[in-house]
Amino acid sequence: MFEAPGSKYLVPYDGSFEVAKSRTSPPKIDHKKCAKRLRKARRRLDKMQQVLYADNRLSVLLVFQAMDAAGKDSTIRAVMQGINPAGCQVFSFKKPSSLELDHDYLWRTAARMPERGRIGIFNRSYYEEILVVRVHPKLLEYQRLPRDTNYETIWDERLESILDHEKHLARNGTVILKFWLNVSREEQRNRFLARINKDHKQWKYEPQDYAERQHWDKYMQAYEAALATSRPWAPWYAIPADDKPYMRATVARLFSQAMQTLDLRYPVPSEEKMAKIRKAKVLLETNHQQ
Repeated sequence: MFEAPGSKYLVPYDGSFEVAKSRTSPPKIDHKKCAKRLRKARRRLDKMQQVLYADNRLSVLLVFQAMDAAGKDSTIRAVMQGINPAGCQVFSFKKPSSLELDHDYLWRTAARMPERGRIGIFNRSYYEEILVVRVHPKLLEYQRLPRDTNYETIWDERLESILDHEKHLARNGTVILKFWLNVSREEQRNRFLARINKDHKQWKYEPQDYAERQHWDKYMQAYEAALATSRPWAPWYAIPADDKPYMRATVARLFSQAMQTLDLRYPVPSEEKMAKIRKAKVLLETNHQQ
């Protein structure tokens, strides 16, 4: 199975990660170097995505989780810029539909997993079920769970199910990379104000954004529990998100490093197919009208 490339932002696999000790701002910032690193990583990703698509044996799943205004959308856009859209799929998971609520909570994301040869991107994911729902447990009422559900242990059970789910995916060729964009409460406040004060950004601000902000501490506790699912085959990276250029360059670099560890190869034609290729070459070179 895939094993995660090392990084100072890699969440440990032993459950020792503490949100309070995780950086929201990067060390020394050089935005010109960040832009250069981003461009370099995108060029590598473009080449490797072509081999991934041709090889058609593995798939890649990128999971992005964060508080509102952390920069999920812009990071996805910046990192994937220039990569062939035919080999990528992006899904955003918000309030579940009535159809989705008629299934178990993993169903709606399982149905959208990337096919072999493709990169799938989840803007929010099945982790919402142990984040938003954990902060607002009344949402469980809409899920019509079995009557014998133990609500004292449900979050640990969901974490266990997610671990099993990700290991199953990894065993069957899905490379999973999970990014928590760690924005500070103060920076979120500044970005909310920027949205409100700029006419062309007001559409991005939702009335419930401020209300959710009041549950910040509960969300941090939920994230700490969620990031305990970091494993070598499905790692979490806690990326400082107060500086967007640094965040985007870091995500792109980690993504490209992970792709470089994969055993990706262009398919080698069989001898029978090669014979047909050689014959077609001769015909194309000698018969200009055909």
